[in-house]
Amino acid sequence: MSRISLRNVTVDYPIYNSRSMSLRNNLIAIGTGGRISKETRGIVSVTALDDITLELEHGDRVGLAGHNGSGKSTLLRTMAGVFRPVKGQIHVEGRVSTVFGLGAGLVPELSGYENIVRMAMMLGSTRSEAEAIIEDVERFSELGNFLSVPVSTYSDGMRTRLSFGVATAAHPDILLVDEVFGAGDAEFQKRAERRMEEFIEKSSIFVLASHNSQLLERFCNRSIRLEHGKIIESEETA
Repeated sequence: MSRISLRNVTVDYPIYNSRSMSLRNNLIAIGTGGRISKETRGIVSVTALDDITLELEHGDRVGLAGHNGSGKSTLLRTMAGVFRPVKGQIHVEGRVSTVFGLGAGLVPELSGYENIVRMAMMLGSTRSEAEAIIEDVERFSELGNFLSVPVSTYSDGMRTRLSFGVATAAHPDILLVDEVFGAGDAEFQKRAERRMEEFIEKSSIFVLASHNSQLLERFCNRSIRLEHGKIIESEETA
């Protein structure tokens, strides 16, 4: 049974070589939505998540809402293990797959095919399991012969199609998605939404960060709103 548990989790971003609370640092604080504080030896830190306690279980389809810098992306990356909390504890049960931004996780020097296998294995698949999803990713991405050439030649839209195809091909227990539906052309967005519907039916936990309230209402049964790194609202929506 899949589960994500956060207990009093705080995540800080250290900003090194900062010796004063300058205009630049204040702009960083505004941009991240977190609190900025001066520490010892000229180190300044931004609190991106502040004392977050959250329990996600099988069947949860969670929408993360909030302004830019409210902590949505940081929360997703903390769930994925990208960021480690400076305080509190996080526990994740189940295989996690992520879609974070355009082409996140791709190695530009490798071909599309090589990246499919590499990313799938990074998400926990064996080599044989990774190779087994190639045909499915080929169909979804519609990249054709481009899969044989380095990803460095791809447009942002092509990278998104490849990344999204891999992340949703193996049907992991938990899928974490950050604003991907705003990327690509209209046709890709429609195909991505259809594929997401299929994935949600088979997944255990799904978390989507987005500014699009219609998408959150469509795909999610729980809504969490963040502001300056804190959860200010959490409710069932379906």
